[in-house]
This record gives sequence, structure tokens and C-alpha cells, in this order.
Amino acid sequence: MSYITTYTGKHFDPVNPDMTQVDIQDIAHALSLICRGNGQVKSFFSVGQHCINAAREAIARGYSNRVILACLLHDACESYMSDVPRPLKPFMPEYMLTENRLLDMIYEKFLGSVLTEEETKLVKAIDNDLLYYDLKELLDETSAESAPELCIELSYQFVPFEQVEQTYLDIYQQYKLIF
Repeated sequence: MSYITTYTGKHFDPVNPDMTQVDIQDIAHALSLICRGNGQVKSFFSVGQHCINAAREAIARGYSNRVILACLLHDACESYMSDVPRPLKPFMPEYMLTENRLLDMIYEKFLGSVLTEEETKLVKAIDNDLLYYDLKELLDETSAESAPELCIELSYQFVPFEQVEQTYLDIYQQYKLIF
């Protein structure tokens, strides 16, 4: 079998993806159920919650709708490929290529084009800022770096997946681009 069956019943091949099969409902649902940090955390915190935090931080920083959506979608390929922890990715060049191709396709579908270099920097900065707090709160891991300033308050309280999924879809609907 060269495909996965998605929440909405699509047969999706992550190695040879078809843009018409990429579905925001599948993304929101899967990310609400995937645990951050490969499950190596004190309590369940979903990738969906992380993406929602990234989008909210982009909103609070006054970024464009495009960057807000890019923050919401920056881990969307994990809904089709699962996650590989950062320390392993450099040893998996084919996985990284496939992941990047799929993420670019997702951006093309929902943003109209891939991210510019500047947009990529903004998204990565928010992702890295949130990672600092995720490591601190979910793993009690401290960093030698000083704490980045955020514009939002973070909560690591458990949120039922249905609520995360709906919030993800609500943010998408509010900021989606028409092109």
C-alpha cells in the first residue's frame, strides 16, 4: 500500500502527493491528536496546540494573514508524514526532501505560493521562540539562551482534541486567503 487513509477518507500518498487531496480538515484533525515532542513530554500537548500558539503569536505581532496562516500550517506535513525529532532529521535527507516538498505544496494550496525568504524567517523565529517555552514547560529543560519575548501568554493545560481541531479550523477560516 503506497498511501495513508485520511480522516476524511482520502487515499493520500505522502511521497507523491496530489494537491487536490490536501485537506484542512485532515490537517486540523491529525495535528490535534499528535503529541508534541514525539510524546516525550510531561503531559499531552498537541502539535495542533503548538501551531495555534504560533498563529496567535503572529497575530499579536501584527503579521500579515499570509504569515499567520503559514504559522498555523508550518507543521501541517506532520499530519501526513508524522514527526521526526529535530536531532534525527539531518540523518534522513530523503525524508527532509519529501517533507519540504509536501510543505511547499501545502503552502501553495492554502497561500497561493511557497513562502518568501523573509516569511520563512518570521515563521521559523516564532517556531523557535515557542520551542524554548515548550521545552521548559513540557520537559523542565532549560536553555543557556535568554527567554524570548512573546506577545501572547502560553497555556500548557490539556485541551480536548475536538476543541483544538475546532480552534485550528476557526483560525484558518478567519485568516484564509482568497486568490
